[in-house]
Amino acid sequence: MSKLNLPNGLDALMAELSLEEVMRLIERTARWVDPETFKLLPVWYPEFARRVHFFKSNWSEPQMNTNQQTGHAVHKQEGNTYANKALTYGLGLRSKGRDGWTCCHLWGVDDAKYQVANAVVQDRRFFSCLANMVLLPTPLKAFTDTMPEVKSMLRICARNTYGWQCDHETQTESNELLDDWSDWQDYPESWPRQPGTSEPKGVMKINADIRATAQRRWKAIQNDLKNAGHHYPRDEVLATLEYWKMDPAKPLEI
Repeated sequence: MSKLNLPNGLDALMAELSLEEVMRLIERTARWVDPETFKLLPVWYPEFARRVHFFKSNWSEPQMNTNQQTGHAVHKQEGNTYANKALTYGLGLRSKGRDGWTCCHLWGVDDAKYQVANAVVQDRRFFSCLANMVLLPTPLKAFTDTMPEVKSMLRICARNTYGWQCDHETQTESNELLDDWSDWQDYPESWPRQPGTSEPKGVMKINADIRATAQRRWKAIQNDLKNAGHHYPRDEVLATLEYWKMDPAKPLEI
């Protein structure tokens, strides 16, 4: 008996949907941080990046995960927790109020099979950077994971909205592709084609609550630099703040 073979799942789906329809869904549902919020505090958790280790007791003790069956303990690593927190707070939301939504990093190593380490989100400069993220309904994130055209259009929208693009060494080719982009047929109408010409639908405007949350986060960073335990990555945090031209000796300019 011959075995049945299914077509690639994405191909099967795109046989029923056009790229334009996919982009319209993203255009109408994506939630973006206000550019003013990004300017206020571009990176929210400079101490974290994907795969860094967690510590407790004010960065003095390793935080371990113990297998309940084997009793084997391993050092707990960051997945996407603090990127999620940064985007959530930057949008003026709380974690309990965003069920069914997923944080999507915009720049990263493009590998739909997840076989290549993502050096961009392992970099503290970009992991919790608000201009490197968008909030999408969870089912739509599959398109950003697997469709290069969708990723490129999201990146074009982000760099024209925030006036910034990721300059990690792995992104040179990707950014050159954005520079040469000419296929505007499926690019959403409301998204900016040039820097500062418009804002995408779904921008969550900065407000007093977002400003206050950013202020608390900045004061926590300043406090940790002075008082956190010996595992706190001070050199890496200072380098990240220097990249973003943020002086830890100064108050946040609310």
